[in-house]
Amino acid sequence: MIDFSLSEEQRAVRDWVRTFVERELMPLENEVLRREREGHPPGLNGDERRNLQALARKSDFWGVETPTEYGGMGLDPITAAIIETELGRTFLTFKFGGEADNILYYANEEQKERYLLPTIAGERRSCFAITEPGAGSDAKAIRTRAVRDGDEWVINGEKTFITSGEEADFAMVFAVTDQDKGANGGVTCFLVDRDMGWTSEPIDTMGERRPASLVFQDVRVPHANILGEEGHGFTLAMKWIGKGRYLLPARALGGCERLLGMAIEHAKSRQTFGAPIADRQAIQWMIADSQMEIEALRLLVLHAAWQVEQGRDSRHAQSIAKLFGGVKANEIVDRVMQIHGGMGYTRELPIERWYRDLRLLRIFEGTDEIQRRTIARDLLKGHVTVGATLG
Repeated sequence: MIDFSLSEEQRAVRDWVRTFVERELMPLENEVLRREREGHPPGLNGDERRNLQALARKSDFWGVETPTEYGGMGLDPITAAIIETELGRTFLTFKFGGEADNILYYANEEQKERYLLPTIAGERRSCFAITEPGAGSDAKAIRTRAVRDGDEWVINGEKTFITSGEEADFAMVFAVTDQDKGANGGVTCFLVDRDMGWTSEPIDTMGERRPASLVFQDVRVPHANILGEEGHGFTLAMKWIGKGRYLLPARALGGCERLLGMAIEHAKSRQTFGAPIADRQAIQWMIADSQMEIEALRLLVLHAAWQVEQGRDSRHAQSIAKLFGGVKANEIVDRVMQIHGGMGYTRELPIERWYRDLRLLRIFEGTDEIQRRTIARDLLKGHVTVGATLG
């Protein structure tokens, strides 16, 4: 039996988040767009973000995927995907508080007190630092070095395109500790506080996100700050990267739903040659194709989330969802802009903003090309078989 219905709890969570987005986030969109047109930093400002998180916390919406023993809601992966979809219905980047990077749970008890718990509480902010100028898709090519000196390690190197790198007060830094072993036992993850000496510089992009480059020049880190085990950093990195890849297309799914709704409303009201453009077959086909792709993406996202929930290896399903989501979200926003004509191209509407932001989905946390390589490799090596989705 295949049941595509949501549980009562999942429907309640979805409806609460949808209401929150419609009442608290969407009303801020025009103000944010106005500020951006005037040259202010994109997105919500710090006060707005903190106020929204505090408002949500009053309704006990805190730590969506954080285990209950750490004060979170401990929601399942499918419900987490549903939440991301609802948050995606606005172009404003917002996350509920009470979260920490999944690999921080591998910290020892002392590290949990210093890093994990304060991050969950919102008192500290982390960043995941593995990408380098010469090591993006090929994470095994990292060159940042850490050399042991007594009870300390000395780190030298540069990281780039690090999300939250400018705001973070500590970084999870991946460095080569044994050149001969490389990614096979020679990469270690270090918890490195900003006041240990690393610096950051923001990188301007075409969208809202402003990643940073990080520079480590003779930065000394105590041996006690190794996260997990020495030499096992690459395994941790893959756990971080693979943890929630399906959540990226889930958020894009919400954006596509909102965008298609805008296109439908505009098509019904916009008149040309004495009739609404909704009567034109060209417009109808764009709307039909978009709806078809949205529903296909929804099933791909939920299937990947279901595999995670079942404890299965979900990497293949997540690669499919991310690849399809990135490609189709960009096609859908392009159609919606085309339907809106000149107004869609202006900065008065959020369409061009979404146009820029959704383009990132085809690049970060695994490019389209990397996803295709993963999918093809899995099939060619027999890790998965054609038609085996349902077992």
